[in-house]
Amino acid sequence: MLTPEADIHVDAALVASLIEAQHPDLAGPLALVADGWDNVIYRLGGDLAVRIPRRQVAVQLIVNEQTWLPRLAPRLPVAVPVPVRVGMPSSDFPWPWSIVRWVDGIDGADVSGAERSPIAGPLAEFVAALHIPAPAGQDVPHNPVRGVPLATRDRAVRERLEHLAERHDVAPLIATWERALATPPWSGPAIWLHGDLHPGNLMLTAESPRQLAAVIDFGDLTAGDPATDLATAWLTFEPDARAVFRERLQQLSPVNDDTWLRAHGWAVAMGSALAAHSDDNPRMASLGRHALGQLSLPA
Repeated sequence: MLTPEADIHVDAALVASLIEAQHPDLAGPLALVADGWDNVIYRLGGDLAVRIPRRQVAVQLIVNEQTWLPRLAPRLPVAVPVPVRVGMPSSDFPWPWSIVRWVDGIDGADVSGAERSPIAGPLAEFVAALHIPAPAGQDVPHNPVRGVPLATRDRAVRERLEHLAERHDVAPLIATWERALATPPWSGPAIWLHGDLHPGNLMLTAESPRQLAAVIDFGDLTAGDPATDLATAWLTFEPDARAVFRERLQQLSPVNDDTWLRAHGWAVAMGSALAAHSDDNPRMASLGRHALGQLSLPA
């Protein structure tokens, strides 16, 4: 399966014209950094980046970041992409977009699982800080594929596993998925979630040992079952670092066994998506291979 086609082609000329029209004081050289499933990222000069949707489905995700990251950022222990300027819909581009601070570092998808090991503790600290109940009665973003009961994802996950079975032994993944489905669903308050906590959304320091420099891409921000974010234990780490992540999280914000079982299931859901939809994207395909490898290990 391939990366979804863009609804609007976003190139440097378009981004430059939007900045010139709305934020001319920030105009500067642009360099393409990422062309993802939902958004395009251009570095703007030395200190900024432009985050702009390439698909209609991503528009609300940009709005979610613009609305909530300024409120959440003060409690988080690492940098997050709080918008410093907001781009408004116009005749040149019909959707909102953001200018954020640039964070120097290395994409977590570009290093091995072993190189990501040193961030296990800091990532647990980030998760513990984020995972508080979302405010009741406020317009918290709804996400139909994150934070929800696992049973609602059953059909999509099984379809992906069937597709992957042409190239992988998916029996361990099916067994993990079915154990997670049999686990009682989350019954606590809706907890703030990043929603897409895989290595491609983690920025690491350039020097070794790697440190956690920032957590980016909060487009899937929502509230619900905290097990969703805990899937990063398998998406990001190898066994030893996974144990460190879990131990540190237990020290800060204890997680019961049912939640860890659901997290294992969420890792199947998210890892299978990365693996099944990245045939034309080597970066995301590498994340999918890592996830499938970790999920195939004994629990």
